[in-house]
Amino acid sequence: MHLAYPAVLAALLFCVGLYGVLARRNAILVLMSVELMLNAVNLNLVAFDVWLRDALHAGQALTLFTIAIAAAEIGIGLAIVLMVYRNRGTSDVDRLRDTAEGHGPDDGDHDAPEAAAAAPAHTTEAAA
Repeated sequence: MHLAYPAVLAALLFCVGLYGVLARRNAILVLMSVELMLNAVNLNLVAFDVWLRDALHAGQALTLFTIAIAAAEIGIGLAIVLMVYRNRGTSDVDRLRDTAEGHGPDDGDHDAPEAAAAAPAHTTEAAA
């Protein structure tokens, strides 16, 4: 088996995953892209393990370890995304980033036009 075939396939998978991480706005699609990148790394580990004819099969053992870590990562990541979706109503990464940087209505910067446009109108009527 030539090493070039799985290496090129792994490079293509990694590039598709990297594009997904950089271009997507949905948090679940970003997590799927990270998983695609990890699978490309796993493919390289197994291919180099077979090509080097390692007696201990360290590449395959490391691949199993990576799969276990990826399963835990996707479980925790999906739980975080679901909780953010329940609290914020969106899983858009750009909106979450804006909220984390303090561009919301509660940051004390009410003279900025973005904060004024994004702030919901809270009115309370006094009962007479």
